[in-house]
Amino acid sequence: MRDALVLLVGGAIAELAFRFAQVALPLVVLQETGSVAATGLAGGAAGLPVLLSPWWARRARQWVDSGPRLAVVAAGSAGVLAIVPAAAGLGVLTPWLLALSGLLLGFGDALSSPGRTALLADTGDKWGEGRAVVLLTWQDGLRRVGMVIGPPIAAVAVAAGITEGLLWAEAAVVLGSGLLAVLVRAERSSGDTAAPSIRKSLTGRREVALGWIVRGTGCVTWFAFTLGLSVLGAQRGQPGVYLAAGMSGYGVGAVLGTVVAMKVVRRVEPVRLAAVSWAVVGLCWAGMGIWTHPASTAGWAAVAGVAVVWGIAAISQTITRSSSGPDRRALLSGQSVVVNACSSAGLLAGGPVIAVIGVQATLIASGLLTVFVAATVGYVARSMPKPGRSASVSTPSASV
Repeated sequence: MRDALVLLVGGAIAELAFRFAQVALPLVVLQETGSVAATGLAGGAAGLPVLLSPWWARRARQWVDSGPRLAVVAAGSAGVLAIVPAAAGLGVLTPWLLALSGLLLGFGDALSSPGRTALLADTGDKWGEGRAVVLLTWQDGLRRVGMVIGPPIAAVAVAAGITEGLLWAEAAVVLGSGLLAVLVRAERSSGDTAAPSIRKSLTGRREVALGWIVRGTGCVTWFAFTLGLSVLGAQRGQPGVYLAAGMSGYGVGAVLGTVVAMKVVRRVEPVRLAAVSWAVVGLCWAGMGIWTHPASTAGWAAVAGVAVVWGIAAISQTITRSSSGPDRRALLSGQSVVVNACSSAGLLAGGPVIAVIGVQATLIASGLLTVFVAATVGYVARSMPKPGRSASVSTPSASV
């Protein structure tokens, strides 16, 4: 119980700090460099190590199998996070430095995110059959809470003139969550030393692959929501307001969606549910591009929040019911790679795209792309037989 609580709390406070920085970072970059294209540079650069992690991190991700080892990675990430506010304070922040900090942070992200998730899933396995999904659902729910309360707090801080302080806060909180993780001592058994590749673990799991395609597309177009709304607010003389409205609405919808997520997943075939969910998200992005007002943005974001939660729960259900042990850890790492790499790829391209065609056109185009891919995945899923259940594979209990 203690290990699960420590992992959940540590992840939740780090997520909250990330929401602070999500509002503050583009504003600091705009202020220091005057370049819209540079606003997504750090996040985009962070995706490169994550994208390449299936090759360089195959053994390393299996090494992060205890709290102390997770703490080591977190300490390194905290140091990297301090680079941007320190450089901004000294007046030496440049696009090259943003790219460098992003690259270094990407190495930590490639290990810490899947490491924490895998540790949490392993803890759930010790509780009993199907409990891994329960803990992963709690983890995702706490992330949504951070989405609700983080942006408004950050907007107030920005209005008070402490924008750079939010970046320092993120570095401090990540360090604190790492120190907290030292309390997690449980490690994998000595016989559990396999390190399968993500590709090998994905073999024969077509549902997981389709789920990653549609979720990855949603992550690529995510920049239109976060970066786009941040730039829109700055351009309209309301820095942080649009993003705070959107993220808060998204968080409220996500929290509400989490309450019934597992009930919905048990009644709808997972891949089809994921496809429908991200199609709805795409329509919401387009809606934000057509009606750009803080209130309407919050409404569209709330609907998107509900849909995303259901889509993520569907994919997590597919992973946990079709895998266990090292294969499950590899798939959870693979999912983290997909999410982080695609999100970073979107950020890397997002700044220049917004600079060329504008925020509203970017939101509409991103939404239509998401709908197209989701519809294609849904069509492919229709021809798939319902997956069988092997006796060797754990199935989530009815209490999930």
